[in-house]
Amino acid sequence: MKAAEYPHVKICCISSTREANLAIKYGASAVGLVGKMPSGPGVISDELIAEIAESVPKNIDTFLLTSETVAKDIINHHRKVNTSTIQIVDRIETAVYGILRKELTGIKLVQVIHVLDEDSVTEAAMYAEYADALLLDSGNPSLAIKQLGGTGRTHNWELSLKIREVVNIPIYLAGGINPANVKDAFNYVRPYGIDLCSGVRTSGRLDEAKLKEFFDEVKKVKKVQH
Repeated sequence: MKAAEYPHVKICCISSTREANLAIKYGASAVGLVGKMPSGPGVISDELIAEIAESVPKNIDTFLLTSETVAKDIINHHRKVNTSTIQIVDRIETAVYGILRKELTGIKLVQVIHVLDEDSVTEAAMYAEYADALLLDSGNPSLAIKQLGGTGRTHNWELSLKIREVVNIPIYLAGGINPANVKDAFNYVRPYGIDLCSGVRTSGRLDEAKLKEFFDEVKKVKKVQH
């Protein structure tokens, strides 16, 4: 990737066109739009996802967070909303990627890796052969009620650093990122981008003061090469 003055930022759990515009105003290069999930915050209707995705400038990436794992279901979900990117939040068979590439030409595919242990590094290396980017989060898809994001928890950044060192595609770092730790997170892991939801919210709503504080901290990050 080209050098960036500061990391790309994806603000997730966007729930309205107003929130999307506010995130973009302060510097977000991507917005996350959460489809139905077994748990976690930010879920909105497919109709609202489509409305928000249509409303934002074309240079802003729109991520559909889908919990679907079967190719036809992922495709059907995306066709309802027409985002520029699909964020696959659960494990899928790698063969699904070939079908998605064929049916959804030009749509970027981001695979979430829930960073739990050393096996997560192996999993990331496998998916890196198929995805356009990885998003390293702090959920747990093995629980009885799956946690597929939005936990507000940090994970072991040493494992995230290992992942960044073994894959050759962009990674986004997620999980408990906020104004107080974003510089440390970026300087330690050196991801392509940062992803957050609860870190800039108050009572579930996007908080303009926290958003400003966050981007003020992001802009202090030194220029790096990706």
